[in-house]
Amino acid sequence: MYFYNLKHPQQQVSFEQAVKQGLGKDQGLFFPEQLPELDAKTLAKLGRHQRYHAILSGFLAETFSASDLAQMISEAFPFDVPLVEVGPHYALELFHGPTLAFKDFGARFMAQCLSRLSDGSPITILTATSGDTGAAVAHAFHGLKGVRVVVLYPKGKISRPQEQLFCTLGGNIETLAVEGSFDDCQALVKAAFDDEQLKKAIGLNSANSINISRLLAQVLYFWDMALAQPDLVVSVPSGNFGDLTAGLMAKAMGAPIKRFIAATNSNDTVPRYLKDGQWQPHDTVATLSNAMDVSRPNNWPRVEFLLNTFNWSLTAQPISEADTKASMKAMYSLDYLPEPHCAVAFKALMDNLHSGEKGAFLCTAHPAKFADSVAEILSIDLPLPKALSEAMSKQNLSKTIANDWQALRPVLLKNNG
Repeated sequence: MYFYNLKHPQQQVSFEQAVKQGLGKDQGLFFPEQLPELDAKTLAKLGRHQRYHAILSGFLAETFSASDLAQMISEAFPFDVPLVEVGPHYALELFHGPTLAFKDFGARFMAQCLSRLSDGSPITILTATSGDTGAAVAHAFHGLKGVRVVVLYPKGKISRPQEQLFCTLGGNIETLAVEGSFDDCQALVKAAFDDEQLKKAIGLNSANSINISRLLAQVLYFWDMALAQPDLVVSVPSGNFGDLTAGLMAKAMGAPIKRFIAATNSNDTVPRYLKDGQWQPHDTVATLSNAMDVSRPNNWPRVEFLLNTFNWSLTAQPISEADTKASMKAMYSLDYLPEPHCAVAFKALMDNLHSGEKGAFLCTAHPAKFADSVAEILSIDLPLPKALSEAMSKQNLSKTIANDWQALRPVLLKNNG
């Protein structure tokens, strides 16, 4: 199977090329030439890893042997994905991996892909994070020979537990606090990919959700949910829109999902666009659900392509800070411990269900990653899980840089090799 550039469909590459390049010509996103159609009843009879193998084989059978793919799945996904009842609805908990966030799925699978596709040449992974990507990518690639990881994040705009998880590793992991927003960090990543000389010099790659290997991994848990509870309305907390892209791909492949709701915070570019047809990103604003503080979602072209191809409509709703807090309290009254991102999704779900529908919402990070805000809003003491408590006591190794490409470029070149 080849993967083509949505901006320039004539640019067609192998999975290996798509993973290593990250972006296509003119920063276009790669997409599979076709989405394999799968039988839900057949998949439901398989164990989880067997099911993952069946799903991924449709994309990767020409790239990896069956035994290699099985080993990659075993290494990447040793943790569960519980579907938990919350009142009459369901929470899909995606935070049971090593960095307590859904990004573990994509980052760990990407690391497995790159380790097998490497020809021995040095690789520099450059990624921007609004909170959780950084930790997942850093841990997935930490200590991997021949791979250097540089993580950009907006200084002072992610929670301290989030920051400590990936800024304390050292070794082949470098972390840079950018004096700007997440969108500024993404713009710096894009500038790096536009610099052909730099790309060649350092073997540049990206581990953001734009990378096709991460996206394919995210498709898996939508199948898990749909087979456990078919015909749900699914509310997705949406920042860069990678999760929603994966969910739509799963539905297109045959997963029994009724429809989707895109839940955003005050960074509401997509809800406004779907309402008035005008793509007008505003300046990014900081919110409680900081991993969704994205005004220019990179994955939106993939979402729009899927919506247009299958003639699907999408409900999208922005949730205010006041409603986020109220939603957290409502969830806690249902004996579920929430954090701001799942609270945004829960509120949008409650506001948009029709009579007779059942719904699910994605829980993308452990509440302890937002311990201060969760404890304050819910008036509770929130103990930190072991992974976080250990990280909190370590030295933060980050360096601060200006929001300026000319400040970042020499840093990328300086430590190359």
